[in-house]
Amino acid sequence: RCVDLSGVVNVVLDEADEMLNMGFTESIDAILAEVPESRNMLLFSATMPAEIARITGKYMRNPREIIIGNKNESTANVKHIYYMVNAKDKYLTLKRIADYYPSIYGIIFCRTKIETQEIADKLIKDGYSADSLHGDLSQQQRDYVMNKFRVRNIQLLVATDVAARGLDVSDLTHVINYSLPDDPESYTHRSGRTGRAGKTGISISIINLKEKGKIRQIERVINKTFVPATMPTGKEICEKQVFHFIDKIEKVSVDESEIEHLLPSVYRKLDWLDKEDLIKRMVSQEFVRLIDYYKEAAEIKTVDEKSRSERNPSEPRQTGPEAGFKKLFIGLGKMDGISPKNLMDLVNSYVDGRVQIGRIDFYTRYSLFDVEEGAAKRVIQALRELDFLGRQVKVDFATDEQMERGNKERSDFGGRPGNAPYGKRDGGYNKSRSNYGGNKEGYGQRRDDNNRGKDDYGKRSFSAYGKKEYGKKDAPFGGKSKDGYPRKRY
Repeated sequence: RCVDLSGVVNVVLDEADEMLNMGFTESIDAILAEVPESRNMLLFSATMPAEIARITGKYMRNPREIIIGNKNESTANVKHIYYMVNAKDKYLTLKRIADYYPSIYGIIFCRTKIETQEIADKLIKDGYSADSLHGDLSQQQRDYVMNKFRVRNIQLLVATDVAARGLDVSDLTHVINYSLPDDPESYTHRSGRTGRAGKTGISISIINLKEKGKIRQIERVINKTFVPATMPTGKEICEKQVFHFIDKIEKVSVDESEIEHLLPSVYRKLDWLDKEDLIKRMVSQEFVRLIDYYKEAAEIKTVDEKSRSERNPSEPRQTGPEAGFKKLFIGLGKMDGISPKNLMDLVNSYVDGRVQIGRIDFYTRYSLFDVEEGAAKRVIQALRELDFLGRQVKVDFATDEQMERGNKERSDFGGRPGNAPYGKRDGGYNKSRSNYGGNKEGYGQRRDDNNRGKDDYGKRSFSAYGKKEYGKKDAPFGGKSKDGYPRKRY
């Protein structure tokens, strides 16, 4: 079926920035190119990234920008703190935060729908008052969850940025960034949901060492300082919970008419206990599971932020993967013109679901990269049939020999041994990912729909390690990607 857009009079693009983040750039361009030039156009966006500016310049005539509030201004009543932990400890850190603030009423932001559902499911399984809100829910399900959250039937709402846009809730005590957003403006939008109407709020970010640069970037944009937080101990958490429980007892409203008929039996049952014994038993009954859990739980340590800078430059760099990650080998290196963007495109195109990538090291003939432990086998299996210009590319777990050999090879990147210091990447294809202002070029011009499946793409430019130009490619990276389109050829 075809839609005739020649009669369109008004065009309204709502949540424009999030539509771009979801990968609809080409679709938006295709639609706007077909509507009459005489139409009226309104564009609403919580943030103003470069792509939005491009659309306004290309499709709007003499556009006027109307700003409600000040750009990138963080609410004065919001305190910004972060916990820097190893990747494997992120969820445990989230649980400790929820336990340390027993009266918490907040939103936990994740990057992807899959991550959102996973975190919500874990919290519910572990006994927390939580639910999820993301794009895979029906409108009826979304309305049900949002209503539960508004009336405080749940304390924690795990959500994506897109899904949370339609939710306006007062009196939020906390915003938790389980995953940092792609740009500082989105962080401002998230944190601005708390600390409203003169009340105080806390914006918490759970990060790893490689994301410290993002925190500093956000600080510069919002003109606020983030405070590093110390991980609460089990003892501190239990104390917080006990005093919260006592607080509730003090403030409870007693309706004697409702319980009057029960009191004589209760008095007889408990009259052998003195006040101290009764209090001890109440506290033990309420917190026995929590106390036992933290009695046995290992303490989570925040990462030493100085650990990297204090390392002696002459010492060899650590060759093994980070905690919670596995190191993989791929038979493509700098001589093949591969870059971090290319490697990310490979994983995003071939592997279903979300995959977090850590450290990436490029060498002459091969590369090593860390992926989260739970996804390592899935990545290897998905890339098993990888083909590069007719050459079978090996992808497997990195051996000790490969890691040691790579550590000895001197890299041209910054004069350090084989290191490409890129932060973790979250999987899930995002066409407009900006990663805080960095322009990441792909493997040349994107094909339009009419050229899908053709062999000749013209020249491609590889700019990561000097310009290399390739003409016609005979063999793409085989088959179709997870979105059903022919895979990119490199």
